[in-house]
Amino acid sequence: MKTVQQIFATKPLQIFSVSANTSVLDALKLMTEKNISALLIMQEGQLLGIFTERDYARKIVLQGKASKDTPISEAMTANPVTVTLADSIDLCMQMMTDKHIRHLPVVTENQAVGMVSIGDVVKFIIADQKQTISQLESYINS
Repeated sequence: MKTVQQIFATKPLQIFSVSANTSVLDALKLMTEKNISALLIMQEGQLLGIFTERDYARKIVLQGKASKDTPISEAMTANPVTVTLADSIDLCMQMMTDKHIRHLPVVTENQAVGMVSIGDVVKFIIADQKQTISQLESYINS
């Protein structure tokens, strides 16, 4: 069974986060600067929520709110669905599919240690399948 830990072994461990009182505009600027589509909302090391491009579209733009004047706490998804390093890739895919989400914060001992995106999961699955195919071809040819 492949796990989230194995995905983390293939990507840099970086956590991009802002505090709950950060403006939506400042969060968007950070997302643009880092070329990411989701941020964790943290307060004193605790995960409060997640803010995604989808949150921006639905909770700011469509409601006519001003990004500059709205704190991220009003636009974030509070208490997001999370996974642990020991959770399987299959579980991540199932959760993302069932809940229509693209990002899963990874939590260890109540501390956020990173995030897994649908892109990370798909990339990992493709690489794993390529390796399996290569092994099978080697076995068949030997």
